[in-house]
Amino acid sequence: MKKTVLAMGALALTLSFGGAQAQISDGVVKVGILTDMSGPYSAMGGRGSVVASQMAVEDCLKAECKGMKIEIISADHLNKADIAASKAREWIDRDKVDAIADLTNSSVALSVQKLMKEKGGIAMFSGPATTRLTNEDCSPNGFHWMFDTYSQAAGTAAALTKLGQKSWYFVTVDYAFGHSLEKDASEVVKRNGGTVLGAVRHPLNASDFSSFLVQAQGSKAQVIGLANGGADVVSAIKQAREFRIGSGKDQRLAALLVFLSDVHALGLETAQGLVYADGFYWDADDRSRAFAKRFEALNKGAKPTMVQAGVYSSVYHYLKSVAAAKSDDSKIVAQKMRELPIKDAVMNNASIRPDGRVIHDMYLVQVKTPAESKGAWDYLKVLSTIPADQAFKPMDAAACNLVKK
Repeated sequence: MKKTVLAMGALALTLSFGGAQAQISDGVVKVGILTDMSGPYSAMGGRGSVVASQMAVEDCLKAECKGMKIEIISADHLNKADIAASKAREWIDRDKVDAIADLTNSSVALSVQKLMKEKGGIAMFSGPATTRLTNEDCSPNGFHWMFDTYSQAAGTAAALTKLGQKSWYFVTVDYAFGHSLEKDASEVVKRNGGTVLGAVRHPLNASDFSSFLVQAQGSKAQVIGLANGGADVVSAIKQAREFRIGSGKDQRLAALLVFLSDVHALGLETAQGLVYADGFYWDADDRSRAFAKRFEALNKGAKPTMVQAGVYSSVYHYLKSVAAAKSDDSKIVAQKMRELPIKDAVMNNASIRPDGRVIHDMYLVQVKTPAESKGAWDYLKVLSTIPADQAFKPMDAAACNLVKK
């Protein structure tokens, strides 16, 4: 476990905010970054998520959080739900951690969501994709920040189906994230007049996708939808290109969850032409470019993914809410997080719904050809903006008990 301490000014157990007395439980606000440091999702989260959280602390200490003492700690959950739950419990019980962020991997996120319901504390999910976090497993102190399986399906599957790519077959990673991504994409395809011919499941962090891809190719579907992410989607795309699967006029490859780090790993020669939905792109505007310039200087020259950008936004908003609430009590802070507007360098038109879903504008992007790219990390062109109220699944009162029926 690694720890970073960022503080300004002396601190006692009782802090003074503008003359009012406020209780911080142990004199310090602690945020844990629980992420994949060494596995298939480490490039999109991992060390970069820790860097993003540190940037959030630095920015808040210069403004709303002046005088606060804040600690960032981090750990690798190894993509195992039991390890994640054990570490989260240890952080809360022994280390007095107030909030946990990132939580890349849907199974990990669901286990921590359940624990945080029981133990208290704030959970902020920018890495996992399952929509269960704001539906049947929603929590008053859990916030799903950047993207989910519906936002990815609404962007990619809807766009391709409307273009006439009506029949689909899915290659799906066999756990909660993949199942949710396939389900949401299937519903979008059908709602737009398409059909789903079938699906094949593969294990997480698979090395050989040939049999799965050949089975998908044999379905004769117009679209082979990759319902996976991280190293899995990179390997699947590389092997599909190698075997010329999904590259012809009659059948195309669609990746439902792609990150900038994946495009970097693939290279433009292999990734060119891929269309997908993204919650953040570093070259979208002046704010995102300035944020990315700071980030890459701290992260070995790599631009931020939407997961890492989401960690920055969620941690910053949490810290601002603690400062505004003059307390680190999770119930009080959760209410304040819903009240305060989300304003930062990475989110556009963002707000928090009663179910904990953070809605915001998404981008439909396409990977550039090598000839179109002007330099390092110039990988994407924005085709359109998906408005916040259209990018995410409408609240379901039947699924989330926080929504008034």
